[in-house]
Amino acid sequence: MKRLLLALLCLTLFGTVASAQFVIDGQRLQPPVEDDIWVRPAADVPSMAVWGFKDGIRVGINPPGRPRGLLYMLCPYLKESADRWFDIVNYVAMEPVDAITHRRGLSELEHSALDGVPGKRFVSSDTPQKPSVYDNLHPARGVVAVEDGKKTLTVWVFCEKFENGADVYVRLRFIEGKPYEFELQSFATEESAPLDQFVLSATMGNKMRLRELYAANGVKKLSTDIWPDYKEKWFSPYDITPLKEMIRDRKGGAWVLAHPNETDYSNVEFEEGTSKGWKYNGIPATQYWYSPLPHPEMVVHVNGRYTYWAIFKKIPGGIAYENFELFEPFRQGAVYYFGIDPAKPKDIIKRINKIK
Repeated sequence: MKRLLLALLCLTLFGTVASAQFVIDGQRLQPPVEDDIWVRPAADVPSMAVWGFKDGIRVGINPPGRPRGLLYMLCPYLKESADRWFDIVNYVAMEPVDAITHRRGLSELEHSALDGVPGKRFVSSDTPQKPSVYDNLHPARGVVAVEDGKKTLTVWVFCEKFENGADVYVRLRFIEGKPYEFELQSFATEESAPLDQFVLSATMGNKMRLRELYAANGVKKLSTDIWPDYKEKWFSPYDITPLKEMIRDRKGGAWVLAHPNETDYSNVEFEEGTSKGWKYNGIPATQYWYSPLPHPEMVVHVNGRYTYWAIFKKIPGGIAYENFELFEPFRQGAVYYFGIDPAKPKDIIKRINKIK
């Protein structure tokens, strides 16, 4: 029954966006408003919880009619469609691993203790203090500031407590001059169970059909080479890239890049019954994780899928990366960056090599 509900939820995610889906508790949500270089929730009215760049990446939570328990990434600059608010390219899930049972919490799949619906509730704040009420109608607007001479937009996102006792949250920060990436800083509250890891997992690589993983020394790992014979309808086993094989900058930061092996999405044949939302037709882009101060035990985890999640329709071109994440021991306040950049991997690697 749980799997059926998740499948229906996935179909809801990838269905046509109707105006009714912008309504919560009978109140219509206003789209984010432009404010200088930013977009952020409208003030004093029911509003969509979306923050980010006017001309770059945006991150949202609790989208009406979509799965909960996810940070969803909107990239209108990739020109996927005219629906600028719902060009969802990928998601980031919060997945803490407790140090006692070693169970991995799943923010997207665990049922909420508040209403029994799949997906943990997220709530936003302008401070690192968890709000007492999960308000879906009036999200935090985010704090605009100037840090080190750069304009910034910062918002805190809290998740309700997990079944394994983890109680975690993240700080999202957007920095002027970096329109295609955002910063995530991870925390556990004082009430949280002790953690082994707090994994931030990018969960939907199959939408853009990411098949190339870029590591150090020009190494390119192809999903079709890692799992050449995998044709099951579930997730493949994880492939692991250790820190020593990641791309490093001169400051010691660690990078890993993923990219599709397709250059033109316009003439792709999908299996009959494939939901519209999986049919990406925007600009190819490079997705990446970056850790400025990696733990010595950091590794990159990727798994793949031969069929699309929940609907089990074959992915055109074969198996592609799906979950894409950095995995390391938990550190309070650890900083990561996730980017979705229209530049090619070779050009991003050139930029990395210039970092001093």
